[in-house]
Amino acid sequence: MNKFSIAIHGGAGTILKEDMTPELEAAYLQALSDALQIGYSSLEKEGKAENAVVAAVVSLENNILFNAGRGSVFTKKGEHEMDASIMRGIDLAAGAVAGVKNVCNPILLAREIMNHSDHVFLSGDGALDFALERHLQIAPGSYFFSQFRHDQWKAVRDSDTYALDHNVRGIEALMKNKKFGTVGAVACDQYGNIAAATSTGGMTNKKYNRIGDTPVIGSGTYANNKTCAISCTGHGEPFIRAVAAYDVNCLMEYKGLSLQKAMEEVVLKKLVAIGGEGGMIGVDATGQTAMIFNSEGMYRGVKDNEGLYSVAIYK
Repeated sequence: MNKFSIAIHGGAGTILKEDMTPELEAAYLQALSDALQIGYSSLEKEGKAENAVVAAVVSLENNILFNAGRGSVFTKKGEHEMDASIMRGIDLAAGAVAGVKNVCNPILLAREIMNHSDHVFLSGDGALDFALERHLQIAPGSYFFSQFRHDQWKAVRDSDTYALDHNVRGIEALMKNKKFGTVGAVACDQYGNIAAATSTGGMTNKKYNRIGDTPVIGSGTYANNKTCAISCTGHGEPFIRAVAAYDVNCLMEYKGLSLQKAMEEVVLKKLVAIGGEGGMIGVDATGQTAMIFNSEGMYRGVKDNEGLYSVAIYK
């Protein structure tokens, strides 16, 4: 049997233990553990990496603690615009969606785009139309409402400020002890195939239908059996400019770097040089995993069939 493994993340940023209540910390760790186990169980049943990453991300999208799916933040207009993407390494197939509303699980829509359309990237109303055609679960705005998200938005909605979920410091006091973030998963299955998936609700109070790195193949998500599967989290603009996920692939393919070294080069050097705060998780086709971040913390977890298991928040 080949080694199989999965890693997940729930956002990266200024996450400090002194800002976290014991109850909230326990809730995050449990949510990470649940998603990790759901994804791992899929792999353990000889499932495909694609199905494992989707299962893990759906679990995180359904948890209101995370800024994805049900827990998505409010835009300037008081709405929810969600982004997601998926890619599998065996054939470089990919699907992505941006600025979609009312879809309970955007990662499921991204997978439908990958597997059942002639396209890679859909957005807005057209993406919603496709979701309806594929009979995905749709919900009214009330499904995505949470009081702390609404309070977070009210603190900045009358200004031109947007709140980066990966950095709670400097936002209103009500934001303290609340960290919300992009979610993602990467996996290697028993057949040596890998996949990556990422989902987000974007920035609080964002304007102009802003889109970050999450749905951009090569920036927030990438997978190639020859190298790695990567899911990113952080301030999207620098990750787009760095083509961060694909850059890890290039360092492995053209320079022969290991997964760990390639991710360190991108996250700890290249992104830092252009002010990019955040992190990424990765896996290669041998089942090796890595979780690298340049911020104070990253919600993360990893599990494989050789006994490795960890969920963590801080450095």
